[in-house]
Amino acid sequence: MAVRVDLNISLDGFATTTDQTPENPFGEDWGRLTAAYVGTRTFRERVLHDASGAGSTGVDDRYAAAYFEGVAAEIMGAGMFGLHEHPDDPDWRGWWGEEPPFRVPVYVLTHTPRDNIEFANGTVFHFLAETPDAALARATDAAAGGDVRIGGGPSTIRPFLRAGLVDRIHVAIAPILLGGGIRLWDELRGLEDGYTVTSEVAESGTIHVTFAR
Repeated sequence: MAVRVDLNISLDGFATTTDQTPENPFGEDWGRLTAAYVGTRTFRERVLHDASGAGSTGVDDRYAAAYFEGVAAEIMGAGMFGLHEHPDDPDWRGWWGEEPPFRVPVYVLTHTPRDNIEFANGTVFHFLAETPDAALARATDAAAGGDVRIGGGPSTIRPFLRAGLVDRIHVAIAPILLGGGIRLWDELRGLEDGYTVTSEVAESGTIHVTFAR
């Protein structure tokens, strides 16, 4: 069992973007930040349900496949689930439609009580007002020996990193500059201590950096 983080960030360390509009809730910069991941065969199969075999199959796809391997529970922030954009919509079921790619219990950290949401593919969203330690205990119990991933955004991830709760961190550094947003590494000076750090450059120019205990 391991506690994991997998995140796309820019060269200047931002994991969120600032150019969203009501018409484009993700913004153009989000497409630039995640282009290598979204272009992989794994993403197209797992998230877009595209069985055509289209998509890249190189280094980026290897990391995209590893993103899903062994994960038995997930923790994410309210923003990643979309509660900030849909705070008063009781019918909001997340960004992913009726087949979310997680297929495991997902614990959404929020101050807004909501009923659980269950999907036919095994994804169940639970909504918790918990500390990182308490949420991780819930997710670890549900994972039953499998890995737990701490999903986005960076404001959700950083408390787990500061508390030393994460065993493996993978960041895919896109070769772009965003100049604003929420930075992953703020207040984490010396985080690399206690980890073995490796890096690999993909065909897309994305730098995959892994911190492993």
